Amino acid sequence: MKQFLLQEKYPLFTLEVGKRETSFTCVDEIIAFLKARIDEHEMARFIAIFDHYRHTQSLKFGQIGEGILDAKNIVFCFGITLPNPQSIALRPRSMGVVELENAFVIAFMEAPMPLANVAMEAWAKSIKNAGISREVKATEPCYFA
Repeated sequence: MKQFLLQEKYPLFTLEVGKRETSFTCVDEIIAFLKARIDEHEMARFIAIFDHYRHTQSLKFGQIGEGILDAKNIVFCFGITLPNPQSIALRPRSMGVVELENAFVIAFMEAPMPLANVAMEAWAKSIKNAGISREVKATEPCYFA
């Protein structure tokens, strides 16, 4: 897992998982896995799934980076306190999942609550389930009905 500042101000965590390092075959499967982790967490609440790829593709001037096959965000909240009006700007949380030809990239912004960071990092790392042996084929993104 890498931690860095994007544009010198956004603290991000990212994890690249090679398709040979996981049993997941598409973004939708990973999003479903993350939703299950959110649903079973006593302090997290699921909000929505945002199809960033489809949204960007539908825009007249939308641009999608070369090599990106699919991209979705799962939106949820860990907010166990609302100490002041300003703290609302830090919520909700989002984890992004991007499919590339040979890998998935999991990314999220650092939360002000350590418990949330620990959970999101553990969820991301569990996507990389080493020991999985499968043939990697270049396919179009899968979509659940």
